[in-house]
Amino acid sequence: MPEITVEKLYQEHKEEFELYLLTDGSGLKKKIETPAVHRPGLALAGFTQRFPHRRALILGETEMAFLASLSTEERIRLLRNFFSFDVPLLIVTKGLNPPKELLRLATENNTAIIQTRFNTADFMIQFSGFLDEFFAPRITLHGTLVDVYGVGLLYTGKAGIGKSECSLDLVERGHRLVADDMINVVKKSQNLIVGSASELLGHHMEVRGIGVVDIERLFGIRAIRMQKRVEVEVRLVLWDETKDKYERLGMEEKYTTVLGVEMPVVTIPVSPGKNITVISEVIAMNHMQKTYGENAAVEFSRRLSEKIQRQLASKRYLQSDYE
Repeated sequence: MPEITVEKLYQEHKEEFELYLLTDGSGLKKKIETPAVHRPGLALAGFTQRFPHRRALILGETEMAFLASLSTEERIRLLRNFFSFDVPLLIVTKGLNPPKELLRLATENNTAIIQTRFNTADFMIQFSGFLDEFFAPRITLHGTLVDVYGVGLLYTGKAGIGKSECSLDLVERGHRLVADDMINVVKKSQNLIVGSASELLGHHMEVRGIGVVDIERLFGIRAIRMQKRVEVEVRLVLWDETKDKYERLGMEEKYTTVLGVEMPVVTIPVSPGKNITVISEVIAMNHMQKTYGENAAVEFSRRLSEKIQRQLASKRYLQSDYE
């Protein structure tokens, strides 16, 4: 499970979120362990039975107005109760200055308070997005990811089978490379995974017999994408004449799972002279058709069944017709 300390968050993102540390160095070593954020209005008011205190807590204008409305004694009493929980971080929005009792008790309880000039709604959206990205499940896959007609095709297969060469041909035909060899895949939501190139490799590609080439420099900025949703796995395998189980009609959908997200997988046997590039374009277009509710294989099977039923019915009728 990834984690980030308050100190790392502040040092690396203080310009992005316009952060300013209001307390001393106490609490900077605490860890944020969840992407969820929370506005603790009820907890400040004294109701702590369901207080999600392990999250980063956001104090906006409403919380500050509530604390300012209290007497000093009541404010101290409620804040002591509040800080009896191990709070990792307090962030005050809108550039508001918290009461001195809040700063003192936060320091005594080893909790950092950070101020931002962002308004509360904007900050929560951007900060939650940052934490969601940071804590998102991720994996590194060996393969090649290409945007073909807007569909993210993930090419897999053993080394040397032709993944990079197929991707290079697709780029030549106007499609866009996302990543080659090492693909960083991040789960963005329950049914969405996104792939991107590793920071080290970028949009370089290894072509056997030539070496490493820079796709962006060779083909221009339109030949690459920074990231793309992974939608179909194209599994390249060597043609086996003894195997008679390759899909012919496409009636049986096959699926694979990456980071808990299910996606269709198409197995393509590779043989000399076979145009994998054109097949890839057909895979992408066929996937889009299925996405919009049109399945050519199912429709063909339905029409074929209807044709057979009509012929059988006609045959039975003619056999019983003696006129």
